[in-house]
Amino acid sequence: MIASVRGPVRHVGLDHVVVEVGGVGLLVHTTPETAAGCRTGQELTLETTLVVREESLTLYGFAGADAKALFEQVQTVSGVGPRLALAMLSVHSPGDVRAALAQGDLVALTKVPGIGRKSAERLVLELKDKILAMGVEPGLAGGAGAAPGGGSGEDAVHTQVREALQGLGWTTRQADGALSAVTKGDDAPTDVAALLRATLRELGR
Repeated sequence: MIASVRGPVRHVGLDHVVVEVGGVGLLVHTTPETAAGCRTGQELTLETTLVVREESLTLYGFAGADAKALFEQVQTVSGVGPRLALAMLSVHSPGDVRAALAQGDLVALTKVPGIGRKSAERLVLELKDKILAMGVEPGLAGGAGAAPGGGSGEDAVHTQVREALQGLGWTTRQADGALSAVTKGDDAPTDVAALLRATLRELGR
């Protein structure tokens, strides 16, 4: 199992990075927030989880051990796979997810695309006691992720943000609605990172 990777960043995407390790470029899926903190050429260390499937090997990376632990813990619940676990960490911080589970906050949990009320109830039922045993401070603090800047022109920026939102599980209609809501004023964000951050906040309302 690949528990961590360290090396220079060769490419930064909206939801992934490529890290060179021993002359090999490893594609690591991350949250938009984690990707936003990476820059091409920088030395990067990520905590990682390797998900093995019959047809694929997929590497997921996290800025810290806390996010990695939660990513693995929520997947112990039936119906929660790595993509959904990563979406949870893209919408909420690890602390916010744990607080929602501990408090049975179904509203917060169902803000994550792909989690309906029944799924949220199952998550709370199976994980609440485990989370409470660890000790959790009450209250949610938000925690939507960001993504790195890029693109040229408003259409290119909007397209990248729309694709990032769709990759996280929102529909085109939801993505376009959020984009419309946050780009109305003269002070609307114009780069990918700021715009994705704003749309994630809008979708999390």
